[in-house]
Amino acid sequence: MSLNKVMLIGNVGKDPEVRHLESGATTASFTLATTERYKDKNGETKEQTEWHNIVCWRSLADIVEKYIRKGSQLYIEGRIRTRSYTDRDGNTRYITEINADNLQMLGRKGDAPAATPAAPSYSQTPAYQQAPAAPKSTPIIDMNAVNEDEGDDLPF
Repeated sequence: MSLNKVMLIGNVGKDPEVRHLESGATTASFTLATTERYKDKNGETKEQTEWHNIVCWRSLADIVEKYIRKGSQLYIEGRIRTRSYTDRDGNTRYITEINADNLQMLGRKGDAPAATPAAPSYSQTPAYQQAPAAPKSTPIIDMNAVNEDEGDDLPF
């Protein structure tokens, strides 16, 4: 058995690059920044930001084209994909991307509270494969508050 699933909450780094292919399919690519906060041995709060390459296809790419801009806060579900290409010098290069299956708009950085029950959610997964909807009483977790009270080092 194996599993390839990614769940991210972060902010879009720059306006998405959208392409309409000859086949009629649409693809949208953008970067998503996720930031982890932790306290070091001296009790100082540190930040570590990761930049993720996100790729959306078809109807999800159409949604990205219409609504997503630099600074948009998103929840993304998808799969990790690594592809290779040959650069101009003949060297093989690798790029790791997240192929998005689901996307939920949470707001823009600095906006009102994120993840309201009315926040639109979009998916490329057919309805018969989707998990049942979560109950409306599902609590919203403030990811910025997670691990704030721990004074220990990182676990690795």
